[in-house]
Amino acid sequence: MTTSNTQTNSLSRTRDHQVGLPARRAAADLLNAVFQKKQPLDEVLGRARDGGYLFDLPVRDRALARAIVGTSLRHKGQIDAVLNTFLERGLPSRAGTLYAILLSGAAQLLFMSVPPHAAIDLAVRLAKWDPRAKRYDKLVNAVLRRVADKGGEIAAKLDAARVNTPDWLWDRWVRAWGEERTRASAEAALVEPPLDLTVKSDPDGWAARLGGRVLPTGSVRILPKGRIEDLDGFIDGNWWVQDAAASLPAQLLGDLTGKRVADLCAAPGGKTAQLALAGAEVVAVDHSKSRLERLEENLKRLGLTVETVRADAGAWQPEERFDAILLDAPCASTGTIRRHPDIPYLKSDKDIAELVDVQARLLDNAVSLLKPGGTLVYSTCSLEPEEGEAQIAALMARNPAIRIDPLRKDEPLGDTEWAEASGILRTFPFQLDLGSPEWSGLDGFFAARLRLAD
Repeated sequence: MTTSNTQTNSLSRTRDHQVGLPARRAAADLLNAVFQKKQPLDEVLGRARDGGYLFDLPVRDRALARAIVGTSLRHKGQIDAVLNTFLERGLPSRAGTLYAILLSGAAQLLFMSVPPHAAIDLAVRLAKWDPRAKRYDKLVNAVLRRVADKGGEIAAKLDAARVNTPDWLWDRWVRAWGEERTRASAEAALVEPPLDLTVKSDPDGWAARLGGRVLPTGSVRILPKGRIEDLDGFIDGNWWVQDAAASLPAQLLGDLTGKRVADLCAAPGGKTAQLALAGAEVVAVDHSKSRLERLEENLKRLGLTVETVRADAGAWQPEERFDAILLDAPCASTGTIRRHPDIPYLKSDKDIAELVDVQARLLDNAVSLLKPGGTLVYSTCSLEPEEGEAQIAALMARNPAIRIDPLRKDEPLGDTEWAEASGILRTFPFQLDLGSPEWSGLDGFFAARLRLAD
């Protein structure tokens, strides 16, 4: 190879690396916000798009940054095990974004098939850019070179489902559901989920247009590809993004034509849209101004009209009672780890205990808003029994006028594996097998239909 060609190739690689640097910088900053500042990834991503790390990045770089973050979080246990093998003195303290740089760099090497020279060079550049991490640039280079050389063998020998699930979560799932369901749920969390859409009409037609398939729930499932806003039908409000399991609680309310229905803790509005589309007179309640504004924007795009109220759903007392109420309560969200892989590293047993108290207050107030004979559907996107089965048992113990209205075999959802013998609905992330991991699965959800005595 001539000197001229060598110089040209070197310059080309340098340009490629510089082009990839902003995406890697954004990924490291996002991961740092999750691990160091304990901020939910969705919130960080929202701020990053509006004026932060992702604001001025091209679409391709945004997608790359999110892919790096998602991969780093899903495989954190394996990556940590590999890194710890090569960090002879452990991770230095007060090193800025060093951990995020190493984590994201190793994720690219081990699970994203990024060429070693690119992943390592960009990681070293990131370290030099951070005032606290720059003194460890040689450490970054040395560790990631060893990861590229031997890390794959180490990662492959690990029990991926177990090591990528933090002890606190694995242990409580085993106690609640047993080893088999726990392992299957953990394995499902390692796969990026497909995209589910709730369509206003003609699911078969939309599945054909978007290259997807119609699920037994009525949702249309597609594989993620590009910006959601660019997909056919989004701008015209023909569908909205909603996991198949998240669409189930509203379906438990049955025929809502002309009924007055409250959607408590309503934002971002997927279930609100379902209720409005079903012909209900909907009052959507949420305590957050920004989340309620987002709900209103979503409903406007969809061409659906509801009344919105900013209030604490645990204390709100309108003059008129409701025929039906949907309470999708705030929860630990451990059923949604497929879509939110930061949850295992942000939540704890303490958080769940605090949320149980909030849910109980919301439930008690929701019951007080029902007309005699009215229906309440309570749901959470959690795999924790305290937030589901135990919560309903405690409610019925406090209020004998409330009973479970069990799912019936002649109902669409009553003849599925999700209908428990007790009459409630419980889904797990490993269910809804469609033949391949990338098409299969759904969020873990709990839902109970309750009836208030006449």
